[in-house]
Amino acid sequence: MPTIRRPRALRPGDLVVVAAPSGRLEPGEEPLLARGVAILERMGFRVRVSPTVDAAKGRWWAAGTPAEQAAELNALLRDPEVRAVVAHTGGQSTIGYLDLIDLDAIRADPKPIIGYSDISLLHLALHARTGLVGFHADIATHGFGSDWYTLGDRARRSELVDLYTRVLTKAEAPGALPAGGTWETWRPGRAQGPLVGGLLNRLILLQSTPFALPAERFDGAVLFWEELQRPVTRIWYDLQALRLSGVLNRIAGMVIGIPTEVTPYEGGADRVGLRDVVLDVLGERDIPVLAQVDFGHTSPNLPLPIGVRAEVDADNRTLSLLEPAVAEH
Repeated sequence: MPTIRRPRALRPGDLVVVAAPSGRLEPGEEPLLARGVAILERMGFRVRVSPTVDAAKGRWWAAGTPAEQAAELNALLRDPEVRAVVAHTGGQSTIGYLDLIDLDAIRADPKPIIGYSDISLLHLALHARTGLVGFHADIATHGFGSDWYTLGDRARRSELVDLYTRVLTKAEAPGALPAGGTWETWRPGRAQGPLVGGLLNRLILLQSTPFALPAERFDGAVLFWEELQRPVTRIWYDLQALRLSGVLNRIAGMVIGIPTEVTPYEGGADRVGLRDVVLDVLGERDIPVLAQVDFGHTSPNLPLPIGVRAEVDADNRTLSLLEPAVAEH
């Protein structure tokens, strides 16, 4: 099993490239992209937008063919001037080119890859194959350029800019992550372990491929996940898949993001919500569950680095990063 591979800490003035590893830029989103670029510049980085982030380009629902998307990502991974890659959005195309990624380039020069949603597949697959610490964090167009403004105020943006800057540039443990809303204790307790997770349905999908996370990656882990546009019946099925595969017997804790358009089950006198299905599938497992944490599709996302040791304290409703996400090279 690969050891944890931390990217090199970014420095002020380093080049960060906004790329299109999944979905295309839609017409009219250019102002959001520009605002997202400005946020990255505010963190102290030089920013370049990849040519594939273009509303006039794309193939079907993607920013290009699998071969084109792999070629773009590989070129960025191999370019020594590029120090980080930020997804401009999520989408539905990352699965198409996982087998075309230059893993040796990652091993030779690990860089932060930043994004969430469909980008979860990239983080988890690369972590499985190379040990790379990927950053389940906001995307440029709809995150930095939209949610940070529509779902957060100026004070929250400043707080997040400071947090992201520290996480990406300091080879030190960031500590407690700042809550933007009220987090919920769904099961009490406290646990420490490496962060593993992302968009739940993408995690389930990945585990059916050769890029699946080895079972050992879940040993003592803090499993984090979020979901969108799914009924709770579907989430119950996916969590049952994790139970049957043994994942839920291995993890030390669970952290759940803010759900988006997750619909309860209503049948007869029953109304079953997300909390109900989570606790139902966990059964008697004595692990802490912290929910409504600030990540997902309807929240400015806290940065959650895959493989980095964290502490979840459901009693006090805190989540802390106990190790640095980056390293000095």
